Amino acid sequence: MTESIGARTGLLGPGDEAPVSTHVVEVDGIPMSALLAEASDPRAVIVALHGGATTSAYFDCPGHPRLSLLRTAPALGFTVLALDRPGYGSSAPFATEISAAERRVELAYGVVERLLGARPRGAGVFVLAHSAGCELAVRMAADVRGADLLGVELSGTGREHHADAVRVLSVAGQDRGARLRELLWEPSALYPPEIFGGAAIAARGPMYEATMMPTWTTHDFPRLAARIAVPVQLTVAAHERVWRTDRLALAEMLALFAGAPRVVLNEQADSGHNISMGHSATAYHLKVMSFVEECVLVRDPAIWRRSPS
Repeated sequence: MTESIGARTGLLGPGDEAPVSTHVVEVDGIPMSALLAEASDPRAVIVALHGGATTSAYFDCPGHPRLSLLRTAPALGFTVLALDRPGYGSSAPFATEISAAERRVELAYGVVERLLGARPRGAGVFVLAHSAGCELAVRMAADVRGADLLGVELSGTGREHHADAVRVLSVAGQDRGARLRELLWEPSALYPPEIFGGAAIAARGPMYEATMMPTWTTHDFPRLAARIAVPVQLTVAAHERVWRTDRLALAEMLALFAGAPRVVLNEQADSGHNISMGHSATAYHLKVMSFVEECVLVRDPAIWRRSPS
């Protein structure tokens, strides 16, 4: 009997998902934490950067292994290293010391090198980022070391806030938190009931994030995006309400990556802002892995001839 791909990978039900291990390493005196799930012979390594007010747990949807990037990607040959961004996880007590953008980039690259070490990387490292994590991803890709990346995936980001977000962010008081949750998590039907609202993965964000975004969206983002020289995929959730996603806004976003050899727009159906936590997360992750595979082939067009059939 021929074994189905779904059974072999564990994507279609319970199975032998890759184990997810927790790690803490010291980088320049700062303890940095991360989750790691390894493929035995990886095509590439995906370094995943979570958004605001959460941790690397964002990429390991609690109670739903099928929706977890950390558990599905290794089944298709990709190692995943999900970092707790600087100021989160074990580095949270040091947030004021590591708020400078250059410092955070150094820490991110440092923890990647410390944790991957001699582990196999396949064709190389690809960076995936969500929401506020896109700021760090763009800085990493614009850095001189970014030329060695396979590519970059960005979701839940933009340059101008959606009209709904503008209204919420301009309101003070107790209602603001509830309204912000609506922006991030509605429509509720897109998420498993126990995941909706994000309580299972919530974390306190560092203070620097509160002051970072105005300068980031108006100045640093366009300046740094133009420096990126590797393929970029921008994913837009169908029900994104934090950022503008109209045609003009998306065209302006794609145009920022003028130095990239390839820029792809992926529109994810049945998805809200928290794209890796919803019912459509598997569909999204498969599209990301398809893009990573394309980046692998671009980096080394002969690699498919060396791969076992």
